Formats: sequence, structure tokens, C-alpha cells
Amino acid sequence: MIKKIIILFKLARKIALSDAINVISKIQKPPFIINFFFSIFSFSFKKDDQFQNLSDEEKLCASIQSMGTTFIKLGQFLATRPDIIGENLSNQLEKLQDKLPPFSLQKTNLIIKKNLGEDLYSSIINISEPVAAASIAQVHKAQINDQGILKDVAIKVLRPDIKKIFNEEIDALLMLAYLVESLIKKTKRLKLVEVVFLLKEITNHEMDLRFEAAAANEYLENTKNDSGFHVPKIYWNYTSEEVLTLDWVDGISIRETEELKNRKINIKNIASDLIQHFLRHAVRDGFFHADMHQGNLFINNGGQIVPIDFGIMGRLDKLNRRYLAEILYGFIKRDYKKVAEVHMIAGLVPQNVNVAELSQALRSIGEPIFGQSVKDISGAKLLKQLFDITEKFNMQTQPQLLLLQKTMVVVEGVSRKLNSDTNIWETSKPVLEKWLKETKDPISNFTETIKESTEVLKRLPELPKIMDKANQALSFMASGQIPQNSNSYSALNEKKLEMKSFRNQSIAGLLLLVFLGFIVF
Repeated sequence: MIKKIIILFKLARKIALSDAINVISKIQKPPFIINFFFSIFSFSFKKDDQFQNLSDEEKLCASIQSMGTTFIKLGQFLATRPDIIGENLSNQLEKLQDKLPPFSLQKTNLIIKKNLGEDLYSSIINISEPVAAASIAQVHKAQINDQGILKDVAIKVLRPDIKKIFNEEIDALLMLAYLVESLIKKTKRLKLVEVVFLLKEITNHEMDLRFEAAAANEYLENTKNDSGFHVPKIYWNYTSEEVLTLDWVDGISIRETEELKNRKINIKNIASDLIQHFLRHAVRDGFFHADMHQGNLFINNGGQIVPIDFGIMGRLDKLNRRYLAEILYGFIKRDYKKVAEVHMIAGLVPQNVNVAELSQALRSIGEPIFGQSVKDISGAKLLKQLFDITEKFNMQTQPQLLLLQKTMVVVEGVSRKLNSDTNIWETSKPVLEKWLKETKDPISNFTETIKESTEVLKRLPELPKIMDKANQALSFMASGQIPQNSNSYSALNEKKLEMKSFRNQSIAGLLLLVFLGFIVF
């Protein structure tokens, strides 16, 4: 318990010194106890004027950058949740750079040898110094013998002890989120504990490079027939929990527009293709790259778009894909009543909401956009405005749609840097029309129905139990909660009980540590 309190104290001290309370106050005024708590923790005999000329948001961002992996990951994750922290802070956190100093090549070699074994390690040649170093892992260029062919590969290696450090700190942040929810009742709607817990689960998956390899492999299978798009191949023999090996990408970063032009690559086509590929993956496959910023996108020698870094991927189930396509297409056709009805059917708003009022609110979003010039029409902005009306109509937060919205903001931004006149609507329309037409096609629907009917007949004796579970699952989907029969839900409940007990035991200890901390730190 003492160790947890010390970690929590250190984290609270870091947050306090970052002037976080000033930024939080702009979103919602904290109670006196929170202000008092952070004013104590922010006390220092040394005046740090490093960020003196920055705004509060910029100061917070720079401070988070200096705090290391856990806070960088938290900041990046919160950037996908403008519903919780506000648009202004969300935009600032998007600027967080996921870069830290590299660790030595000697440590890399030891990690690779431990994970792959002596024989496979010996077969890797020309391992370079780090070519990129992020908060969780770093990348080296090397060569392997693949069935008699010498191939250039990228080897991604986890930082030493990163899992232990991250999980200790994130458990302390869970406790902090729990205390905030306990002290400020209004924050319960924001589900801060669940947000931090979800970050813990996502990042722990990201820290097992086999999951990233599996995501890349699935992404490759889904997109192998997509013209102009290429996902690097995974080498499973050279991949483990702490080591990931995939094809080296010979290409140009998508941010180097002048170099792309010099190589006679049509950047206007690349801009449109990027948006279409992203939407196609979201609505067709329900599986999309959720971190498509400029640093993760290359154009190879064949002019194909090549994504890298598959640690953060988004998923949409069949129903949500349908709702997303219908909503976006409804806006394209300016059919606001249809968009409102889709919101109702999807359970995004309560059944007692007046469809006409919701339709009117949606029209207030859509019409001004259609009155703007092509280069100012933003699909991402539209989705953002959609989520802005959540409180008015008591719409539940849908994390998977928020992740998609934030990715769409990034993709659209990258596209417009390539071509400022990119029209999100004209670009999106053929993808959405094609998918909606295919899903409504009687032959494909009949084939799907036959498959589903066969499965139902097989499980007919279990039907009453299945119906109960289905009803429960739909309720949770509508409310945005974690399903109660899932492992994550059980783990979250256990963590809440642990935090409640920990809170009761540690209040006195924390007060003592506040005073001891000034001596230690």
C-alpha cells in the first residue's frame, strides 16, 4: 500500500506542477477541496519559468511530454475524447509527440536474443542503431533470410521494464480518477475510471507486440485487393511479445509533399485515396487504422499508400457500420429526418426524444456546412458537431464512434495538407453508395440470411437463453457500458473494489506524505 501511495503522490506532484488545475478549471470549476489539494502539491521553493510564455493548454502539453510514457499515452488517449475534456484541450493534446530518447543497441540485442532464442537471433544481420524511438518501443533496420531471399526488415523492440512502470503508474491514476469521481459527483457521467481502465487495457495490448502483429496481419488480409494500398508483411518466426518484425518500407513520408511532386506522384489522387481507403475499411471491414497521422503514412516506390504502426486499431460491429454509413450518407443527401431516425434505431438517443426536434438540430449542423466553399466543408467537423449535441438530447457516449471521429479528423487533415481543395463529400459518396448498395442487394442479403438461419437452427434449443443475452447486450450497447458478462467488466469491478478499500486505508497516509514529500522531493 505504501508503494502505491508514494507513486500516487509522485503523479499528483507532477500533475500539480504542470498547472493542470488551470486547464481543468476552464472545463469545469473543481470544488474547493480539489483546488486546495493541488495548491499544496504544486508548492515549490524553485520557480520554474520554462513554460512562462505558453498558454495553459500548451504548458500542460509540454509538461505531459516531460512526464514520460504513462502520461503521454493518457494524453494521446484523452485527445480522442473531446466529450470529456473539451475541444480546445483535445486539440492541444493531439500535438503530443510520442518520442523519448532511445535505449542502447546492446540492450536491443539482449531483448531480441531472450525473446527469439540464440539461433534466430544469430540469423539476423546488420541490426542498425535505432531509427525511431517512441514511448513504448523503438525501431531498428535489419536483414533476415526469408526462404533463401535476403530481406530488409523493421524490428520493433519494447523498452526494458516498460510494462511494470506503466502498470504501476496507471493503477495510481485509476485511484486518482476514483477519488475525483467520489469528490465531484458530476464527473460520474464522464466515466473517468472506465476511461483510465480502458487506456490500461488498450496500452497493455499495445505492449504485447503479438497483438500488433495480429492486427497488422488482419489489416493486410482485409486490404490485399485494395488498389493503391499496401500493408507490410509480418514475419511471425521473428515476432514475440517484445519483438515485432515486418517488411521495411522503402518510401517517402506523406508529409514530404515537394519530394512526392518531384517523383511525379499525383498528390491530389493520394489525398482522395486516403479518405476513401479509410472509409472503406471502416464501413466494409469494421476494422480501421486509428492512428493515421503523417508520421505513420508513407508512399512507396509503386505510388501505394503504406501505413505503419498498428498499435491502435478501431473496430465497428456490423450495426454500427450500417449506422455510420447511413448517417454520413444522410447528410450527403441532406435527409435530416432519415439521419434522426437512424440515431433513434441505433439507440444513440433515448426513445422518448422527439424525432422532429432532433431532425431540426441536425439540420442546424448540416445546412451551414453546405453553404460553405468546397475547401471549408469538413466531414470531421460535422461528426464533432454531432457529438456536441449529445448532452441536449441525452445521447450516450459511444467510444468506438469517438475513436472513428478523431481518426477522421486526422485523415482529413492529412488529405488537405496534400490538397487543400479535397472535398470530403464528393470523395466519400462513391464508397458509401457502393457499400450501402451491396448490403441492400437481395442476393447477398439472401446468402447472409441462409448462413444466419443455419446457425440459428443449430442453436434452437438454446434460444431462450440467447434471447436473454441479446436483450442484455443491446441494453449495454445503447447505454455505452461494458457488457457485464465480459472479462473486462469483472476486472473493472474488482479494480473498483480494490480502489475503494485502498481509498479508505490511504487518506491518512496521503496527508502525511504531503508534508514528507516536500523533504523528499
